[in-house]
Amino acid sequence: IPGEGINGLARAFLYAGAHSVIGTLWNVDDSSSNELMRGFYQAFLTQHLAAAAALRAAQLRVLSDADHRAPYYWAGFVLEGNWRGH
Repeated sequence: IPGEGINGLARAFLYAGAHSVIGTLWNVDDSSSNELMRGFYQAFLTQHLAAAAALRAAQLRVLSDADHRAPYYWAGFVLEGNWRGH
């Protein structure tokens, strides 16, 4: 369906049983994506932050990297679904 984009893909994962989905609104750089996702899982799994808080912590971590400070590298990541829990 034209215009579905990220919402259609995220909805498919949520209907399939995922509690939440992290996606991007635009194509992102591989190295900064790797850094962001590593930071997300570290905060989520070891610090036991809620998904939204873990994503924010990861975005701030990427933002603090001088090579990836521009919003292009971190701002396109969005969380859909259960943003409070695990």
